[in-house]
Amino acid sequence: MAALIISLLALGWYMTGLTYYDPDYRWTVTLHKSLGALLFVLALARIAARRVTPQPPIHPNHAPWERRLARLTHGLFYAAFLLMPLSGYLIATADGRPLELLGEPMIPALIQWPGQADQMGKLHNGAAWLLAGLIALHASGALKHHLIDRDNTLRRMFW
Repeated sequence: MAALIISLLALGWYMTGLTYYDPDYRWTVTLHKSLGALLFVLALARIAARRVTPQPPIHPNHAPWERRLARLTHGLFYAAFLLMPLSGYLIATADGRPLELLGEPMIPALIQWPGQADQMGKLHNGAAWLLAGLIALHASGALKHHLIDRDNTLRRMFW
């Protein structure tokens, strides 16, 4: 999931430099929408799995502020995992046309309002920056625990 999220962020930022007439525009938008929809499905599955699977306890040597920051960061991650695809859907369907996945119309436009594309575009962009910051914070924390604290936090993230 992490590789998908980082790929979507990179692709999204690349797309912001393209014009509608750029040769890369259509395929990047198609790929971004399709991968974004996949992320939404994976995020829902992950949230459901977290509800039914007990999470390993936070390392007992972590300071209280580290525990709070870890919980806050994870909560914001999940909020962004949902917010990004939903706002992307609302951007893509603001003109009333269905969302296309892999170039085929798949998900109907359910709601439109004046200024929807611009409002959701700002939200989508802001959430992308939030997500990038959270990724940096998360990676920094994992490296701190691995290199400075020398605990098993980083290993627990992967296994």
